[in-house]
Amino acid sequence: MNRKELLLLLMVLFFMKVVMGQQYRGAYYTHVYPNVLREVGYSQTEIDAKISLVYHQLFEGSNKVYFEVGDSMAYVSDLKNHDARSEGLSYGMMIAVQLGKKNVFDRIWRWSKKYLQHQSGPRKGYFAWSINPKTMKQNSPGTASDGELYFITDLLFASNKWGNTTGIDYYKEARFILDNMWKKDGTKDGIFNIINIEHKQICFTPEGRNYNYTDPSYQLPAFYEVWALYANDGHQQFYKDCADTARAFLHRACAAPTGLNTDLTYFSGQAFGTTWLKPAFRYDSWRVPMNIAMDYNWFGVDDIWQRNYAGRIQSFFKSKGIHTFVDQYKTNGSIPDQILQAGGYKKLRHSLGLIATVASTHMIIKDKFSFVKALWGAKLLPYKDGYFDPYYDGLLYLFSLMHLSGQYQLIQPAINNLE
Repeated sequence: MNRKELLLLLMVLFFMKVVMGQQYRGAYYTHVYPNVLREVGYSQTEIDAKISLVYHQLFEGSNKVYFEVGDSMAYVSDLKNHDARSEGLSYGMMIAVQLGKKNVFDRIWRWSKKYLQHQSGPRKGYFAWSINPKTMKQNSPGTASDGELYFITDLLFASNKWGNTTGIDYYKEARFILDNMWKKDGTKDGIFNIINIEHKQICFTPEGRNYNYTDPSYQLPAFYEVWALYANDGHQQFYKDCADTARAFLHRACAAPTGLNTDLTYFSGQAFGTTWLKPAFRYDSWRVPMNIAMDYNWFGVDDIWQRNYAGRIQSFFKSKGIHTFVDQYKTNGSIPDQILQAGGYKKLRHSLGLIATVASTHMIIKDKFSFVKALWGAKLLPYKDGYFDPYYDGLLYLFSLMHLSGQYQLIQPAINNLE
């Protein structure tokens, strides 16, 4: 084989690797986070202004969801439900660490630790999932497992970004949650690890029968990879296994031609329903496309299936109209028999939060950027019927803009933070 033939062969192999999808190398390996918004054609000035505007709306404006308390604490509130949740508090911390807003991060953490985190008893280390921020009374002492998943990842990122000697030992706080998590095996008041040890999957809540099923939107393989890299608690291989198991689970849970999943499932991926609500793709499920897109963007180890998934879910929502699809479906694409209400409203709508998460799948398939353009033109405003949700719609909106601009990253240790 002469040099020209060898060069041609190498070019063909490269083409096959790229086009046929051997493996996409994620940003963890390349240290490059694609700026999809720039690829669409928006200037960096426009992108920065858009993100600054949405951040201002959520954290500083007249309809903000972030509220400071005294000179050192703050909380994020689900205004429509009149509470503060481990979900939203941990989202606020993720936004803060990604955008370099240390004061905001520290304030939310101090408030969460003081008012939500159990410091003793069977739930030690875990967080109450909901609290009334006016009375400071916990609505429930129980745990929603995704809150812990985010809190731990937030703290590991903060440790990597800012070190542990600036007022809060972030790594120590992350380990406090993890170490206490590993002490829970159900023998004390039926409180378990947030990860079902047998199935290596996150549970819906770590207590009672809820330990035996899951919420697909809690399945974040990328976060387990982060734990395996930076938790250093002796469970690295288990976390790697959890990441792989979460990916395999998502194959099963999102197997429908539409790409849709139900809000709750068994660990097999089979739909799980309750006596009062039949299985369907509803509010929790909105997060799944973004979670899959993040895993693709950061690691790319499941890229072939993830591209297939992105193609299916983009095709489904295009078939329903890019500007008209609604926010609840059966997995076959039909309208569910029961519509789940939110904030006192029971109505299907073209919701900003779902627009945002579907748009994030353009990190996987960059074809015409239809949903990105729709997201860019959307605004965080009340709907025609008066419903307004700057909390869930707003936080997912900001998350998506951060992802699509390359500003939602796997934060690795700064050189000056390494010991």
